Amino acid sequence: MTGQQSLILAVLAVAMAVFMWGRWRHDLVALAALLACILLGLVPGEGAFAGFGHPAVITVACVLILSRGLSTSGAVDWIARKAMPAHAGPGAVMIGLCVMAGCFSAFMNNVGALALMMPIALDAARRLEIAPGQMLMPLSFASILGGMTTLIGTPPNLIVATFRANEERPAFGMFDFAPVGLAVAAVGITFIIIAARFLVPQRNRASAPDFNIGAYLTEARVTEAASAVGMSLREVEVQLEKVDAQVVGLVRDKTRIPAPHPEHIVQAGDILVIEADSKVLGGALGKLGLKLEEDRSDEMPKVVTAGRTVLLEVAVRPGSPLAGRTAQHLRLRRRLGINLLAISRQGRRSLTRLRSTRLSPGDVLLLQGPSETLNEFVVHYECVPLAERALHFPGKRDGLVAGALMLAAIAATASGLLRVEVAFAMGALAYVALDIVPVRRVYEAIDWSVIVLLGALIPVAGAVQATGAAAAVAGLLFEDLGGGNAVFAVIVMLILTMWLTDFMNNAATAAVMAPVALGAAETLGVSPDPLLMAVAVGASCAFLTPIGHQNNTLILGPGGFRFGDYWRLGLPLQIIIIIVAVPMILTVWPL
Repeated sequence: MTGQQSLILAVLAVAMAVFMWGRWRHDLVALAALLACILLGLVPGEGAFAGFGHPAVITVACVLILSRGLSTSGAVDWIARKAMPAHAGPGAVMIGLCVMAGCFSAFMNNVGALALMMPIALDAARRLEIAPGQMLMPLSFASILGGMTTLIGTPPNLIVATFRANEERPAFGMFDFAPVGLAVAAVGITFIIIAARFLVPQRNRASAPDFNIGAYLTEARVTEAASAVGMSLREVEVQLEKVDAQVVGLVRDKTRIPAPHPEHIVQAGDILVIEADSKVLGGALGKLGLKLEEDRSDEMPKVVTAGRTVLLEVAVRPGSPLAGRTAQHLRLRRRLGINLLAISRQGRRSLTRLRSTRLSPGDVLLLQGPSETLNEFVVHYECVPLAERALHFPGKRDGLVAGALMLAAIAATASGLLRVEVAFAMGALAYVALDIVPVRRVYEAIDWSVIVLLGALIPVAGAVQATGAAAAVAGLLFEDLGGGNAVFAVIVMLILTMWLTDFMNNAATAAVMAPVALGAAETLGVSPDPLLMAVAVGASCAFLTPIGHQNNTLILGPGGFRFGDYWRLGLPLQIIIIIVAVPMILTVWPL
């Protein structure tokens, strides 16, 4: 093995270890790997960032814009609600949810499809009185499976198509993934529907009624002699912080003010609505001269829901600006007039130290504030509302136009009339021109962490191939250990990719494994197509952990799941996929 091969494999090994560690964002890890390759002379400096202009990167960005348009036009939401039986039993609901999620995910972002379906699934779970996770895990897995059926269904498919094109072959077309993908998705979704009730843990999460806010919100009257008179609310909260309490509302002259500004001056006769653990509240109130209101627990719902003020549960999406930040840093109340009342994390609720709790993807937040403000918060901070929401359907025209433009882009690509990146760029531009996706929202529709990840890893993956490191690894795995058996190589490629994608971002996994697949094909003297298809299928099979795919992370809090809950359904599902995928790959894409 040459020095350059050793260096690129070392960089790749470190990057994969950090990916699995999960401490740093995957896009930053990919960028660090690219910079390391540049400094080591493995990637030429003049073309180091050419990956950001790569067709796969452009296509992913455009597909994300088109997905946002399909969502905001209301077309997908309308179809989902019309197609879902209103009074169906658990079996029919499960079939409807999984089939629709799989179909939507084939042509739009997987996370977007899941986000649209989650409120419907949670509403069905409440109606049928079953644990929400019984609906959410099958829904998540089905949407992941649906993505493997088309070129645009998931980024790994686009990456694999790119590496095929680099071999002086035509890139995989729009529906080249369908024969294998549809077979795997059909069998996988059928298994999910049958087995979910037995293999998905029946955990109940802390939902809005279960947060038991009434026990933690207390009304305290400011007496004439109270030391709090003349203080600003900020000064009052400094005292309350010692017992992890905060003021979440103010009643003055029978007027309720939710999320009052910290500079409000406290007056005698005011009633402060305080969130705190009742066991430690008494001492703090005594120091401030506040007196608990007598027998006012029946009036608490009026405080938190008066006027246009509502309670809303939202789930934090992977990649949300909220991730890693605290309510205190975000200044939710001062800037937006929103109170963070509770956090549910992996089925456990937290009502103390809320302002200093760092939020994580999958957390469920219970927010209080004006309905319009909360709606803006959901959009800006990329959250998913979990309660049944009013159908957003701006007009029949928007939905029809959005659907027609998406179909036109798909048809132009499938027919070979336009290259995939050109067709979807034209579709995205049309969405913006027709205000289906407003100009001010177009860049918000793009998951920039995925764009940076792809732009950085494509040159790194190219270096793995160019240095001969991919061929060296393939020779060790498949010629020395596998005896040169090509079928063995396909099976190992599929299993190894599956295992990696359970701990790494799926796009990163595809970018790392595609050069190895090409090296294996060269070493064994066979067509690269079945090995690349094994990578594509394996990279879309993250079913063992909540970190392997954004969908699994998103359902973590709403489903009340724990880290170890996923493998119970995910492991047998992966075994079934291997049994189905290998013969299908070898039949459709012969060696």
